Amino acid sequence: MLNPEQIAQDAAAAFAATDDPDALEQIKARYLGKSGRITELLKGMAALSSEEKKTTGAAINRAKTAIEAALERRREALREQALAARLAGESLDVSLPGRGEPRGGLHPVTRTQERVEALFRSIGFEVADGPEIEGDFQNFAALNMPKDHPARSMHDTFYLLDENGRVAEDILLRTHTSPIQVRYMQAHVARHARLGTMPEIRIIAPGRVYRVDSDATHSPVFHQVEGLWIGEQVSFADLKGVVAEFLRRFFESDDLQVRFRPSFFPFTEPSAEIDVAFMSGVLEGRWLEIAGCGMVHPNVLRHVGIDPEKYLGFAFGMGLDRLTMLRYGVNDLRLFFDGDLRFLRQFV
Repeated sequence: MLNPEQIAQDAAAAFAATDDPDALEQIKARYLGKSGRITELLKGMAALSSEEKKTTGAAINRAKTAIEAALERRREALREQALAARLAGESLDVSLPGRGEPRGGLHPVTRTQERVEALFRSIGFEVADGPEIEGDFQNFAALNMPKDHPARSMHDTFYLLDENGRVAEDILLRTHTSPIQVRYMQAHVARHARLGTMPEIRIIAPGRVYRVDSDATHSPVFHQVEGLWIGEQVSFADLKGVVAEFLRRFFESDDLQVRFRPSFFPFTEPSAEIDVAFMSGVLEGRWLEIAGCGMVHPNVLRHVGIDPEKYLGFAFGMGLDRLTMLRYGVNDLRLFFDGDLRFLRQFV
């Protein structure tokens, strides 16, 4: 019978002589495999006496344990050699500056909205909010838009489906932020009805709105800000002063020219379009339509429970996306919503 101690020594020497992990596993099979030398020793014990089996079995187990320990030591040594070689090939220059985490920032339209809110708060306006899924009354009827008004067409408005999968003509995605004003006026009237008087209403209503429209200057999802001032002594002169002052402060241009052109909106009378002309920069000398405005129509006041014989006011609305395009000199609205970080990082 072969000497177990000699076999263990031979195995350890064979393990130490190889630097190849695959070859190491082949050597292992030569000693510990089904046809290996240790297995041959175990098979030969059948011909031994009981006393010889005890001493020989113990020697074989010691040899097997020694071989397994030598194998694990060589495996660990080869892993360390491979790691050392990898580290040598991927050396780290600690003198190089570290890679910092990229900076995040607000979306340019969000930055514009926050700027608009801050400017109006500074002159006494409150910021109001409301749901994006609206009812027919708040979005159309209360704003003097009857059932046959073109804005109610499904070519212009996103209507939702009811539980039966049919178009629910009284549930829609708001097409402007005017419903926020309607809800605010209703709540304001209800809150002060017991007092017999009504404090002035001065709010702006920013937020997302939805229309079936998409091109370089329009998106099916876009952002608006509308303003409302209701009181006993509010005039069109107040409207012109508030809007003109806001636009000059927003664009940081004292020489910004603002003009009001007669127009028509169902919820204001009289109504006007607001244009601005920049006196410097790439837009120098060009008149650009920036907003719509007017005195709140008496029917709108009646719909929310306000007496138009005692109270009057003005309203205006402008696109936050348009303001953002003009402020940053971007000529395609879609760039803001394509999700291209190379473009958006310019505004961080």
